[in-house]
Amino acid sequence: MSVQALKKNPQVDAIEQAKIHLAAANRLAVLDDLHEGIDNHFTMSVPGQIDRYLILPFGLHWSEARASDMIVFNEKGETLAGQGVVELSAQCIHAPLHRLTGANVVLHTHQNWAVALNMLADNRLLPASQTAAFFHGLIAYDDNYTGLASFVNEGERLAAAMGDKKVLFMKNHGVVVVGDTVAQAYKRLYKLERVCRAQVLAMSTGKPIQVLSDDVIAAVQKPPEDDRHPTDVRDQLYFEAMMRVLDRELPGYAD
Repeated sequence: MSVQALKKNPQVDAIEQAKIHLAAANRLAVLDDLHEGIDNHFTMSVPGQIDRYLILPFGLHWSEARASDMIVFNEKGETLAGQGVVELSAQCIHAPLHRLTGANVVLHTHQNWAVALNMLADNRLLPASQTAAFFHGLIAYDDNYTGLASFVNEGERLAAAMGDKKVLFMKNHGVVVVGDTVAQAYKRLYKLERVCRAQVLAMSTGKPIQVLSDDVIAAVQKPPEDDRHPTDVRDQLYFEAMMRVLDRELPGYAD
């Protein structure tokens, strides 16, 4: 089923659309080189349900993700619908993050440029470009990597570190991005990798980096009064465009 077919089918319910979008996000992460094969995790709360989360079952490569593959699990790690199991670290990190932050979508990756920045003693993202300015004030930092997540209290610790922010930088580990929709969260994740790459490249020159002033950052973050495309609309347009790319390059996610 293509994204065009999805638009024409009003019978596709919220849960089915959630599965399609989550499968699309997994495949997009492959095209955008944000993945680690079968590792890392994207999750979404099951629409209208509590302590029920959608995820690609462990063992499937992200490039082969399909809506019909998505399973439903709870914080105990039990598979409640679908075939397959949730990987332990997904259970221990994602379920508490959903529960404690209220996030609808939680994306956790070890993407290259974000990890490179998080390997540094000073891993703070600098507001030194227009795109980076949009992240100013949205990032929390966990500077205490404790090893593999094997217990739910690790997810609770990460949730406390994240608070009400939209991005969590995990020192020596990776990143977490949250959002209200898959479209919003994935676009945020993609843009984050771009600004991390730009900063690491700028730092590699050994020359001083020019950081934007607070006034300029505020101006960038404030939408124009006559904006024809509010942020949520831009997020949706972006994700629909990327699903059209998937329809050409890596079709089958909506099956």
